[in-house]
Amino acid sequence: MNSATAGFQPDASGTDPKQSDYIPNLKLNDGNEIPMLGYGLGTARFKRANFDKLDEDIVNAALTAITNGYYHLDGAEAYGNEAELGEAIARSGVDRSKLFVTTKTSCRPGESVETAFNRSLSKLGLDYVDLYLIHSPFWAKGSAAELQQKWAEMEAIRDSGRARSIGVSNYLRDHLEATLQTARIPPAVNQIEYHPYLQHVEGGDLLGYLREKGIAVVAYSPLTAITRAQGGPVDPVYDRLARKYGVTPGDVGLRWCLDQGIVTLTTSAKEERLRDWKQRVPLFKLTPAEVDEIAERGKEKHYRVWWTKEFDEGDKR
Repeated sequence: MNSATAGFQPDASGTDPKQSDYIPNLKLNDGNEIPMLGYGLGTARFKRANFDKLDEDIVNAALTAITNGYYHLDGAEAYGNEAELGEAIARSGVDRSKLFVTTKTSCRPGESVETAFNRSLSKLGLDYVDLYLIHSPFWAKGSAAELQQKWAEMEAIRDSGRARSIGVSNYLRDHLEATLQTARIPPAVNQIEYHPYLQHVEGGDLLGYLREKGIAVVAYSPLTAITRAQGGPVDPVYDRLARKYGVTPGDVGLRWCLDQGIVTLTTSAKEERLRDWKQRVPLFKLTPAEVDEIAERGKEKHYRVWWTKEFDEGDKR
Protein backbone atom coordinates (compact mmCIF):
# COMPACT_ATOMS: atom_id res chain seq x y z
CA MET A 1 0.00 0.00 0.00
CA ASN A 2 1.16 3.55 -0.71
CA SER A 3 3.06 5.03 2.23
CA ALA A 4 0.52 7.84 2.38
CA THR A 5 -1.76 5.63 4.45
CA ALA A 6 0.78 4.85 7.15
CA GLY A 7 0.11 6.13 10.64
CA PHE A 8 -3.32 7.70 10.09
CA GLN A 9 -6.55 6.24 11.47
CA PRO A 10 -9.71 7.94 10.18
CA ASP A 11 -12.28 8.56 12.89
CA ALA A 12 -15.89 8.23 11.84
CA SER A 13 -17.41 10.18 14.72
CA GLY A 14 -19.61 13.07 13.70
CA THR A 15 -20.12 11.90 10.13
CA ASP A 16 -23.26 10.95 8.27
CA PRO A 17 -23.84 7.24 9.08
CA LYS A 18 -24.10 6.32 5.39
CA GLN A 19 -20.59 7.72 4.89
CA SER A 20 -19.00 6.55 8.11
CA ASP A 21 -17.26 3.50 6.65
CA TYR A 22 -15.65 5.21 3.68
CA ILE A 23 -15.55 9.00 4.09
CA PRO A 24 -14.93 9.51 7.79
CA ASN A 25 -13.28 12.39 9.58
CA LEU A 26 -9.52 12.29 9.92
CA LYS A 27 -8.06 12.92 13.35
CA LEU A 28 -5.25 15.48 13.19
CA ASN A 29 -2.08 15.59 15.28
CA ASP A 30 -3.66 18.20 17.58
CA GLY A 31 -6.68 16.00 18.33
CA ASN A 32 -9.10 17.90 16.12
CA GLU A 33 -10.93 16.22 13.25
CA ILE A 34 -11.25 17.23 9.60
CA PRO A 35 -13.86 15.88 7.15
CA MET A 36 -12.03 13.93 4.47
CA LEU A 37 -14.10 15.25 1.55
CA GLY A 38 -14.32 19.01 1.20
CA TYR A 39 -15.36 21.80 -1.13
CA GLY A 40 -12.72 24.31 -2.21
CA LEU A 41 -13.38 27.87 -3.32
CA GLY A 42 -10.08 27.85 -5.16
CA THR A 43 -9.15 29.25 -8.51
CA ALA A 44 -12.43 28.00 -10.00
CA ARG A 45 -14.15 30.60 -7.79
CA PHE A 46 -11.35 33.18 -7.98
CA LYS A 47 -12.61 36.76 -7.71
CA ARG A 48 -10.58 39.14 -9.86
CA ALA A 49 -12.46 42.45 -9.58
CA ASN A 50 -15.18 44.37 -7.70
CA PHE A 51 -13.91 43.14 -4.35
CA ASP A 52 -16.33 45.36 -2.42
CA LYS A 53 -19.38 43.82 -4.11
CA LEU A 54 -20.64 40.31 -3.43
CA ASP A 55 -20.43 38.00 -6.41
CA GLU A 56 -23.73 36.14 -6.27
CA ASP A 57 -22.44 33.37 -8.54
CA ILE A 58 -19.70 32.55 -6.03
CA VAL A 59 -22.13 32.77 -3.10
CA ASN A 60 -24.53 30.41 -4.88
CA ALA A 61 -21.76 27.95 -5.77
CA ALA A 62 -20.68 27.72 -2.14
CA LEU A 63 -24.29 27.54 -0.96
CA THR A 64 -24.94 24.70 -3.41
CA ALA A 65 -22.01 22.78 -1.94
CA ILE A 66 -23.23 23.31 1.63
CA THR A 67 -26.80 22.36 0.71
CA ASN A 68 -25.47 19.10 -0.74
CA GLY A 69 -23.66 18.21 2.46
CA TYR A 70 -20.18 19.58 1.87
CA TYR A 71 -19.53 20.95 5.35
CA HIS A 72 -15.75 21.15 4.92
CA LEU A 73 -15.24 24.50 3.18
CA ASP A 74 -11.80 25.61 2.02
CA GLY A 75 -11.05 29.23 1.13
CA ALA A 76 -8.18 31.73 1.12
CA GLU A 77 -7.66 35.46 1.17
CA ALA A 78 -5.79 35.18 -2.15
CA TYR A 79 -8.97 34.00 -3.88
CA GLY A 80 -10.71 37.27 -3.02
CA ASN A 81 -13.93 35.47 -2.09
CA GLU A 82 -13.93 35.13 1.70
CA ALA A 83 -16.91 37.48 1.92
CA GLU A 84 -18.83 35.27 -0.50
CA LEU A 85 -17.97 32.17 1.51
CA GLY A 86 -19.11 33.88 4.69
CA GLU A 87 -22.36 34.96 3.07
CA ALA A 88 -23.03 31.41 1.85
CA ILE A 89 -22.45 30.09 5.36
CA ALA A 90 -24.86 32.67 6.79
CA ARG A 91 -27.55 31.92 4.20
CA SER A 92 -27.22 28.15 4.58
CA GLY A 93 -28.67 28.14 8.07
CA VAL A 94 -26.32 25.29 9.00
CA ASP A 95 -25.13 25.51 12.58
CA ARG A 96 -21.57 26.80 12.73
CA SER A 97 -20.50 23.88 14.91
CA LYS A 98 -21.26 21.48 12.05
CA LEU A 99 -18.99 23.27 9.59
CA PHE A 100 -15.24 22.96 9.12
CA VAL A 101 -13.95 26.23 7.66
CA THR A 102 -10.44 26.77 6.33
CA THR A 103 -8.82 29.96 5.10
CA LYS A 104 -5.25 30.95 4.33
CA THR A 105 -2.85 33.89 4.65
CA SER A 106 -0.75 35.00 1.71
CA CYS A 107 1.95 36.48 3.97
CA ARG A 108 1.89 39.87 2.31
CA PRO A 109 5.16 41.79 2.62
CA GLY A 110 5.33 43.90 5.78
CA GLU A 111 2.05 42.55 7.18
CA SER A 112 1.67 40.45 10.30
CA VAL A 113 -0.29 37.20 10.37
CA GLU A 114 -2.48 38.77 13.07
CA THR A 115 -3.52 41.57 10.71
CA ALA A 116 -4.26 39.17 7.87
CA PHE A 117 -6.17 36.82 10.13
CA ASN A 118 -8.39 39.55 11.59
CA ARG A 119 -9.21 40.75 8.09
CA SER A 120 -10.17 37.20 7.04
CA LEU A 121 -12.39 36.69 10.08
CA SER A 122 -14.15 39.98 9.36
CA LYS A 123 -14.81 39.04 5.71
CA LEU A 124 -16.00 35.58 6.68
CA GLY A 125 -18.20 36.98 9.43
CA LEU A 126 -16.94 34.32 11.83
CA ASP A 127 -15.49 34.30 15.33
CA TYR A 128 -13.07 31.49 14.55
CA VAL A 129 -11.92 29.17 11.79
CA ASP A 130 -11.29 25.47 12.10
CA LEU A 131 -8.04 25.56 10.12
CA TYR A 132 -5.74 28.45 9.21
CA LEU A 133 -2.94 27.90 6.70
CA ILE A 134 0.08 29.70 5.30
CA HIS A 135 -0.82 29.57 1.62
CA SER A 136 2.69 28.96 0.31
CA PRO A 137 6.34 29.18 1.38
CA PHE A 138 7.61 30.84 -1.78
CA TRP A 139 7.31 34.43 -0.51
CA ALA A 140 10.19 33.63 1.90
CA LYS A 141 12.64 33.04 -0.98
CA GLY A 142 14.23 30.16 0.87
CA SER A 143 14.78 32.05 4.13
CA ALA A 144 14.44 29.64 7.06
CA ALA A 145 14.31 32.54 9.52
CA GLU A 146 11.33 34.11 7.75
CA LEU A 147 9.47 30.80 7.63
CA GLN A 148 10.12 30.30 11.33
CA GLN A 149 8.97 33.81 12.25
CA LYS A 150 5.71 33.46 10.35
CA TRP A 151 5.07 30.10 11.93
CA ALA A 152 5.56 31.63 15.38
CA GLU A 153 2.87 34.16 14.46
CA MET A 154 0.62 31.29 13.37
CA GLU A 155 1.18 29.62 16.73
CA ALA A 156 0.01 32.80 18.46
CA ILE A 157 -3.23 32.64 16.46
CA ARG A 158 -3.66 29.01 17.53
CA ASP A 159 -2.95 29.94 21.16
CA SER A 160 -5.70 32.57 21.00
CA GLY A 161 -8.30 29.93 20.15
CA ARG A 162 -9.46 31.75 17.04
CA ALA A 163 -8.00 29.03 14.81
CA ARG A 164 -8.55 25.55 16.17
CA SER A 165 -5.83 24.06 13.97
CA ILE A 166 -2.99 25.61 11.97
CA GLY A 167 -1.03 24.31 9.04
CA VAL A 168 0.71 25.06 5.77
CA SER A 169 0.12 24.69 2.06
CA ASN A 170 2.44 23.98 -0.87
CA TYR A 171 5.38 23.34 1.47
CA LEU A 172 8.20 21.09 0.32
CA ARG A 173 10.35 19.06 2.66
CA ASP A 174 13.00 21.75 3.12
CA HIS A 175 10.33 24.32 4.09
CA LEU A 176 8.89 21.91 6.63
CA GLU A 177 12.29 21.01 8.06
CA ALA A 178 13.07 24.69 8.57
CA THR A 179 9.70 25.33 10.21
CA LEU A 180 9.91 22.33 12.53
CA GLN A 181 13.34 23.38 13.82
CA THR A 182 11.70 26.04 16.00
CA ALA A 183 8.02 25.10 16.04
CA ARG A 184 6.23 24.68 19.38
CA ILE A 185 3.16 23.37 17.55
CA PRO A 186 3.75 21.26 14.42
CA PRO A 187 1.59 21.98 11.36
CA ALA A 188 -1.58 19.90 11.43
CA VAL A 189 -1.75 19.65 7.63
CA ASN A 190 0.12 20.40 4.44
CA GLN A 191 -2.28 21.16 1.58
CA ILE A 192 -0.69 20.30 -1.76
CA GLU A 193 -1.52 19.64 -5.40
CA TYR A 194 -1.80 15.87 -5.51
CA HIS A 195 -2.94 13.47 -8.21
CA PRO A 196 -1.43 10.48 -10.05
CA TYR A 197 0.76 12.73 -12.21
CA LEU A 198 2.14 14.69 -9.24
CA GLN A 199 2.88 12.35 -6.35
CA HIS A 200 5.88 14.29 -4.99
CA VAL A 201 8.18 11.30 -5.33
CA GLU A 202 11.39 13.26 -5.72
CA GLY A 203 13.24 15.38 -3.20
CA GLY A 204 12.92 12.91 -0.35
CA ASP A 205 9.38 11.48 -0.73
CA LEU A 206 7.25 14.34 0.58
CA LEU A 207 4.27 12.20 1.57
CA GLY A 208 6.42 9.72 3.45
CA TYR A 209 8.04 12.58 5.33
CA LEU A 210 4.66 14.10 6.22
CA ARG A 211 3.44 10.77 7.56
CA GLU A 212 6.61 10.35 9.57
CA LYS A 213 6.03 13.75 11.17
CA GLY A 214 2.33 13.19 11.76
CA ILE A 215 1.25 15.95 9.36
CA ALA A 216 -1.93 15.18 7.41
CA VAL A 217 -2.10 15.60 3.64
CA VAL A 218 -4.87 17.65 2.03
CA ALA A 219 -5.08 17.26 -1.76
CA TYR A 220 -6.24 19.92 -4.16
CA SER A 221 -6.68 19.35 -7.92
CA PRO A 222 -7.13 15.60 -7.31
CA LEU A 223 -8.88 15.07 -10.67
CA THR A 224 -6.17 16.67 -12.82
CA ALA A 225 -5.64 13.43 -14.75
CA ILE A 226 -9.24 13.75 -15.98
CA THR A 227 -9.75 17.51 -16.22
CA ARG A 228 -6.42 18.78 -17.55
CA ALA A 229 -4.13 15.89 -18.53
CA GLN A 230 -6.40 13.58 -20.46
CA GLY A 231 -4.90 10.88 -22.63
CA GLY A 232 -2.36 9.77 -20.05
CA PRO A 233 -1.47 6.31 -18.73
CA VAL A 234 -3.99 6.46 -15.88
CA ASP A 235 -7.02 6.85 -18.17
CA PRO A 236 -7.51 3.15 -19.01
CA VAL A 237 -7.10 2.18 -15.34
CA TYR A 238 -9.70 4.73 -14.25
CA ASP A 239 -12.06 3.52 -17.00
CA ARG A 240 -11.66 -0.14 -16.09
CA LEU A 241 -12.22 0.47 -12.39
CA ALA A 242 -15.20 2.74 -13.10
CA ARG A 243 -16.82 -0.13 -15.02
CA LYS A 244 -15.97 -2.60 -12.25
CA TYR A 245 -17.59 -0.51 -9.51
CA GLY A 246 -20.39 1.02 -11.59
CA VAL A 247 -19.16 4.58 -11.03
CA THR A 248 -17.42 7.30 -13.05
CA PRO A 249 -13.68 7.88 -13.57
CA GLY A 250 -14.05 10.98 -11.38
CA ASP A 251 -15.36 8.84 -8.54
CA VAL A 252 -12.33 6.58 -8.92
CA GLY A 253 -9.98 9.59 -8.88
CA LEU A 254 -11.45 10.88 -5.62
CA ARG A 255 -11.47 7.40 -4.11
CA TRP A 256 -7.78 6.95 -4.98
CA CYS A 257 -6.88 9.90 -2.74
CA LEU A 258 -9.31 9.01 0.04
CA ASP A 259 -8.12 5.41 0.17
CA GLN A 260 -4.63 6.70 0.94
CA GLY A 261 -5.92 8.57 3.98
CA ILE A 262 -5.67 11.89 2.14
CA VAL A 263 -8.20 14.67 2.74
CA THR A 264 -9.58 15.54 -0.69
CA LEU A 265 -11.01 18.80 -2.07
CA THR A 266 -13.23 19.37 -5.08
CA THR A 267 -14.12 22.70 -6.68
CA SER A 268 -16.98 21.67 -8.97
CA ALA A 269 -19.90 24.09 -9.18
CA LYS A 270 -22.21 21.54 -10.81
CA GLU A 271 -24.85 20.49 -8.32
CA GLU A 272 -25.51 17.15 -10.00
CA ARG A 273 -21.84 16.25 -9.87
CA LEU A 274 -21.48 17.31 -6.23
CA ARG A 275 -24.58 15.33 -5.30
CA ASP A 276 -23.45 12.25 -7.22
CA TRP A 277 -20.04 12.25 -5.58
CA LYS A 278 -21.62 12.40 -2.14
CA GLN A 279 -23.86 9.48 -3.06
CA ARG A 280 -21.45 7.23 -4.98
CA VAL A 281 -18.00 7.74 -3.50
CA PRO A 282 -18.96 6.33 -0.07
CA LEU A 283 -20.35 3.16 -1.68
CA PHE A 284 -17.11 1.61 -2.89
CA LYS A 285 -13.47 1.35 -1.95
CA LEU A 286 -10.41 0.55 -4.06
CA THR A 287 -8.30 -2.41 -3.10
CA PRO A 288 -4.68 -1.77 -2.03
CA ALA A 289 -3.55 -3.32 -5.32
CA GLU A 290 -5.75 -0.93 -7.30
CA VAL A 291 -4.45 2.08 -5.36
CA ASP A 292 -0.90 0.96 -6.11
CA GLU A 293 -1.69 0.32 -9.78
CA ILE A 294 -2.94 3.87 -10.28
CA ALA A 295 0.11 5.21 -8.45
CA GLU A 296 2.54 3.23 -10.59
CA ARG A 297 0.87 4.16 -13.86
CA GLY A 298 0.73 7.78 -12.75
CA LYS A 299 4.49 7.87 -12.31
CA GLU A 300 4.84 7.36 -16.06
CA LYS A 301 3.74 10.96 -16.64
CA HIS A 302 4.50 14.23 -14.87
CA TYR A 303 2.06 17.12 -14.90
CA ARG A 304 1.89 20.10 -12.55
CA VAL A 305 -0.97 22.62 -12.71
CA TRP A 306 -0.07 25.24 -10.10
CA TRP A 307 3.04 27.17 -8.98
CA THR A 308 4.87 26.12 -12.13
CA LYS A 309 7.10 29.21 -12.04
CA GLU A 310 8.63 27.90 -8.81
CA PHE A 311 9.78 24.62 -10.38
CA ASP A 312 12.02 23.49 -13.18
CA GLU A 313 10.35 21.46 -15.92
CA GLY A 314 10.10 17.85 -14.82
CA ASP A 315 10.64 18.61 -11.12
CA LYS A 316 8.40 16.08 -9.35
CA ARG A 317 8.74 17.45 -5.83
